[in-house]
Amino acid sequence: MRRAARAADPSSGLSVAQLEMLSCIGENPGSRPGQLATQLRLAPSSVATLANSLRQAELVTRTGGAGDRRTASLDLTPAGEAAVLRWKTVNERLLSVALGSLPLASRSTLEDALPALADLAGAVDALADDPQAQPAAS
Repeated sequence: MRRAARAADPSSGLSVAQLEMLSCIGENPGSRPGQLATQLRLAPSSVATLANSLRQAELVTRTGGAGDRRTASLDLTPAGEAAVLRWKTVNERLLSVALGSLPLASRSTLEDALPALADLAGAVDALADDPQAQPAAS
């Protein structure tokens, strides 16, 4: 999906990491960098680098806390909201075209599997939210 979306919209000039961070901010307005690092599973320094590049591109705003810059929050600008909408639209279009190219039997199988796939996505999200529940590396 990521490769196809970047190929479908090369003019965005944004990396997948930037687009994912914009999407995360869009879903969680006013997020603090530390929260974003946790949600995106990125190092705080990576989030700071992404946030700075997105601020320079005027896609996010940073609001500092009263008296404490560590309590900064990030929000999308109108241009940032447009970038997220464009990214989602490209992804939805790609999925629609890809699904439409499948044989009817495959589409039917996928449709029947949607509840189980939603359960699986929820279980994966739960693992992401609870590091204690993750399996040990072998």
